[in-house]
Amino acid sequence: MKIFHGVPNRGIHHTLASACALTIGNFDGVHRGHQAMLALLTNEARLRGVKSCVMVFEPHPRDYFAQRLQRSELAPARIATLRDKLAALQECGIDQCIVLPFNEAVASQSPDDFIRKTLVENLGVRYVLVGDDFRFGAKRAGDYDLLDQAGSQLGFDVARMMSYEVHGLRVSSSAVRDALQAGELGDAQALLGRPYRISGHVVHGRKLGRTLGFRTLNLRFQHWKPAASGIFVVAVHGLTTDPIPGVANLGVRPSLDPTDVNGGRVLLETHCLTWPERLDTAREDGEAYGKIIAVDLLHKLHDERKYDSLEALIAGIENDCKDARAFLNL
Repeated sequence: MKIFHGVPNRGIHHTLASACALTIGNFDGVHRGHQAMLALLTNEARLRGVKSCVMVFEPHPRDYFAQRLQRSELAPARIATLRDKLAALQECGIDQCIVLPFNEAVASQSPDDFIRKTLVENLGVRYVLVGDDFRFGAKRAGDYDLLDQAGSQLGFDVARMMSYEVHGLRVSSSAVRDALQAGELGDAQALLGRPYRISGHVVHGRKLGRTLGFRTLNLRFQHWKPAASGIFVVAVHGLTTDPIPGVANLGVRPSLDPTDVNGGRVLLETHCLTWPERLDTAREDGEAYGKIIAVDLLHKLHDERKYDSLEALIAGIENDCKDARAFLNL
């Protein structure tokens, strides 16, 4: 899948397809409703002999407006990192993805300007597929009807996909967020069609785990507000042929030291219950550092806890490991 940051001009950017079938949205989580939409998109692209294309926004428009209004409560919790979103889109067979920076220029663009310049002139759309609640342009003035009228005038087809349901429940990013916030990983998996996964490069942490006897693989979750948090039973992929069972803490660890390597950012810290000999993170050049791994969150044990001493922290981690082994029948 080809990835473009910003809207390229097909007359200049030779790797951009000359025409495409397009869908637009945030696609946070790429859940089963998204997957159904993407399957329809790729089929329509194939029938028309054009490339399939997805346009996503980074940051999320609600993130942008929350920051502009200085009201952090308006920002949605993030299900997936951009890396994981793009990986999921590629798995769905999408040919190209436009990652559109959502900024003042985008927020203030009129619906007509967006259609004529972005969709028609720059992307060469032949088919546009949107969700039933799709809105676009300044003050969300554009909707499906406006897009459909423009398509009739400018020569592209427009289709709308209604809600996707599982067991009578509407599948949506909000429903996934609610399940993750409640710690219902089984419900989240049913909505996503796969285990909830976070991937990234293994980075150096505070090295506290090694001093306690519980070394960890650390991934940074780039967004400040993850949809899930707490202590989880997990499976680690990417280091060995088979997944490695583990216990992970996902959350913000505020630092008392402003020079701390974590700096209060969201971190996924995973302790493997079985540790391959060759993955020695006790060394500065340990083989795991820099590797791209994927961590599936399988079951929530409990919320983050504050311990009064290192001894209490060690006892808490030991108990979490015991509970994880019981869940996994190890």
